[in-house]
Amino acid sequence: MVRHTLTAFVLSLALATGASAADDGWVSLFDGETLTGWTQKNGTATYRVEDGTIVGKTAPLSPNSFLCSDADYGDFELEFEVKLFNPELNSGVQIRSTTGKPARKETYGRVNGPQVEIEASGEAGAEAGYIYGESCGGWMTPEAELIPTKHFKDGEWNTYRIVAQGPRIQTWINGEMIEDLVDDAKFESHPKGFIGLQVHGVGNDGPYEVAWKNIRIKPLEAAPKE
Repeated sequence: MVRHTLTAFVLSLALATGASAADDGWVSLFDGETLTGWTQKNGTATYRVEDGTIVGKTAPLSPNSFLCSDADYGDFELEFEVKLFNPELNSGVQIRSTTGKPARKETYGRVNGPQVEIEASGEAGAEAGYIYGESCGGWMTPEAELIPTKHFKDGEWNTYRIVAQGPRIQTWINGEMIEDLVDDAKFESHPKGFIGLQVHGVGNDGPYEVAWKNIRIKPLEAAPKE
């Protein structure tokens, strides 16, 4: 009965957001042609659909920009492919995120929540795949464990996998596990929320671009409480 209920929930969620659901529980968050099911919050970077991908492009003097799913997710498995066209651009994907109280004349307040880092490896390696608390405390990955890796392939498509279940968040890049983090405090403050594609602010540099494709999610049953 629980499985049937979860399946019905996935199908109803897909219909409500314009996403498409597969029989195995995966829900496509991007139809490859439009930005249906997504809303930009914060910043003036631009997002467009090109050749079956979502391309984010920086804008001069813009703060961090986010293209956010209209649906919220709590426990889930998320997969996507991402490519940085310019190694100077830092990016990330928000999970379980929310917006703060809007200031005057703002439609949306500041995006905040866990972010899985997207960053070019370069010669020294990078912090791609580790978890940052966007506008909510900084790095969630402990400083001693922020060891640069080269699992992110510069100038190529990279496959990310994220599993969030209860306070535990696990990440992989191209099949290599990067993070296995348990953060009870962050789960208490951010138990669910939207998925967000970040274009980081770059001052007056650029323009730089990042692209995503094959974005899909599978809702999971809540982790049992210990």
